[in-house]
Parts: sequence; C-alpha cells; structure tokens
Amino acid sequence: MKVEFAPLSVPLQRRLQMASVVQWVFSFLALAQCCIVAFIALFFTRFWLVSALYAAWWFIDREKPSKGGRRIHSIRNCIVWRYMRDYFPITLVKTAELDPRQNYLMGFHPHGVLAAGAFLNFCTEASGFSTLFPGITPHLMMLSLWFRIPFFRDYLMSGGLVSSDKESASYVLQKPEGGNMLAIIVGGAQEALDARPGSCTLLLKNRKGFVRLAIEHGTPLVPIFSFGENDLFEQVRNPKGSWLRQVQHRLQQIMGISLPLFHARGIFQYSFGLVPYRRPICTVVGKPIPVPRKHRPSEEEVDQVHQKYLNELCKLFEEHKAKYNIPEDRHLEFI
Repeated sequence: MKVEFAPLSVPLQRRLQMASVVQWVFSFLALAQCCIVAFIALFFTRFWLVSALYAAWWFIDREKPSKGGRRIHSIRNCIVWRYMRDYFPITLVKTAELDPRQNYLMGFHPHGVLAAGAFLNFCTEASGFSTLFPGITPHLMMLSLWFRIPFFRDYLMSGGLVSSDKESASYVLQKPEGGNMLAIIVGGAQEALDARPGSCTLLLKNRKGFVRLAIEHGTPLVPIFSFGENDLFEQVRNPKGSWLRQVQHRLQQIMGISLPLFHARGIFQYSFGLVPYRRPICTVVGKPIPVPRKHRPSEEEVDQVHQKYLNELCKLFEEHKAKYNIPEDRHLEFI
C-alpha cells in the first residue's frame, strides 16, 4: 500500500525556505567561530576527550582537503538545500554536453557576496547537477584558511569543497579515467568587494593562474556565468581609493578573506538584515574550450588561451542576458 503525504501549505513552505537560507548564511558567518569556541571549550569540561581525539584525527587527516576532500552524499542530498533552492530560486542551465571521460576546469563568475549559486549548484544536488551532467563529480575550491577550523572543515568537505592551492587542483584534474570537475571562483574574495545589484564587473583581466593550470593538465576550460549572483545583497559604498576600501584591502592582505559590509532583508521584515533578497539566480554553464597540453607553457601561450576564455565568457553572457532582464546596453567589464 502506497502512502501519500499531503503537500505542504504555501506559508509552511515559505518558512522552511527562510529557515534553510538563514542556516546557510549562519554557517558562513558564525558557524566557523562556534566550532572554534566549542573545540576549545570542550577541553575545560568532562568531555575534553572529544576534542583530544578530534585533534589527533585532525592531524592524521590534515591532507584530505588537498586530496579531493570527503563528500557525504546524504548531506549533499539533504532536503534543506532544496528549500534553499526554492527560496531564491536557483537554477542550473546546461548549454553543452560534458564527456565523463574527461576532467574539466570551470571558471565561475561572478563571486557575489557569499557565492550562493556556486555553493548550491556544486556542493549540493538541489539543482540536479548529477542529472544534468551524469558521470561528472564536482569539486569547488575554497580558501585553505577555512579548512584549518576544527569540525567546520568536515562540514565543508562533505559537500565537495576542496582547498584552493595548486596541489589540491592538480589532484582533482589528474584523475586518469576522467569524470572530475573543478570549479574555481576566479574573482575570489577581492571581487566580492564589488558585488552589488546590477554590477557586471569581473576581476579577471590579470587572473591567469587557472588558465596556466588548465594548459599544464590539458584540461578543457568551461566558462560559467551566474545571472543574479550580485543581486542578493546591497553593499556599503566602497569605491576604490576610499578609506573603507583601503581598510578592506588591508584586512584581505592580512587575513586572506575579504570583509564586504553588506545588508539585505530581515527574517520578519524587508527593510534591513543579513538574509539575502528573494531574487532568482540562474547559473549558465558554457561550452568546453579545448586546451592544448604543455608542461611549461610560455606567457604568450597562456595569454592566447586566456583571451579565448574571455571571448567565450562574453559570448555566453551576451547570448543569455536578455532572458534574465539584463539591459541590452550592459556588457561585461574586466578589471
């Protein structure tokens, strides 16, 4: 006998969607600090052995973020991510097939404030990545700093996040039988400082390390543009040369992460808060760009492939921008 459950009411669905987004924002803004506090505090309680055993495990497992991570499919498929997907909503669009016998290096643009599209599309199955790209295992790079935080590192790896260093990238891209995909948010933390509604500015003009990496491994490059990524938050005005931008830039140099001063809506009101706006995100995956393999490419060879990548990214943006209400006279700007 088949048991059928009544569909959830719209108000309940809305509450669950809001709760899923709040926990995601919390996980990036406060969970790391809570993990550090819990790890230290346990040493001063009768549960000190928990932290002691974890410290030993942490040392043994310290290389795992650079060795492909440790994904947990039950967490990637958790229903909470589907509620988060429906909050905005977020969709993943395929424009070309990917051969599972090859590895791929994907450039994700733009970073946005918290990279919501990158996280949900590649670190969860809410948008159906494995259905759209069967046989492809996604990995998303994140600053190595975050993998030094106890407990939090395991949460990150469970979704498919790996550390952002060359050793980590090479481990993913050199899989002999193929089927791996490495996504890099090329603009990184610095680009987040320019993330505001309507912005089409990408920090990409002199970012060529990912191109060199693709050439060294002979890995096809795939451009990705996430429409709506910059529309989720407002950001305090911080033009280049301003005192705020200088402080943010200095903190980024010291800490390795940027600290954009952003705001959006609250949980129970729309005027102010840290909860992102309900604005759609559509992540469009472009066509693979073949890359010749060369162990030590020259600067000229890197520049040629980099320019081809820029051209394909612009083409992808121009072909799809009308579908997502981008004005005809707005184009990508590379800095």
